[in-house]
Amino acid sequence: MVKLYNVLYSLFLERKANKTWDVLDTQLKPLIAAFKGDSPVWTESIVLAYEPVWAIGTGISSSPEQTKEVFDWLRKRLGKDIPNADKIRILYGGSANGKNAKEYLSINSVDGLLVGGASLKPEFADMVKACSQV
Repeated sequence: MVKLYNVLYSLFLERKANKTWDVLDTQLKPLIAAFKGDSPVWTESIVLAYEPVWAIGTGISSSPEQTKEVFDWLRKRLGKDIPNADKIRILYGGSANGKNAKEYLSINSVDGLLVGGASLKPEFADMVKACSQV
């Protein structure tokens, strides 16, 4: 089965200017256009990742509240136009590490983590352990 992976992102200045939703909506439009009204079976082949650019490799992470807010918005937006949108997996990326992995994975709308640099460090074992605890 073919899988579609797509990374969505936002910048810190966009967040401060309250433009995160506009930016994400613009990024989602081609995906929604491609799958709107299509067979719901395709939704199981879509994996999205959200990465706040300001958190990538900086050690600064999106707070759980900010992350939940974005993921809940993404789920609602996708659900408006894509049949079976709840089957789309959405991952969080952006300085996820062994200390915060469990916190992100405890957010209902987060399906997993997109791990970058932390996957090369010993703390990656803590992240894997966090996955099994949620």
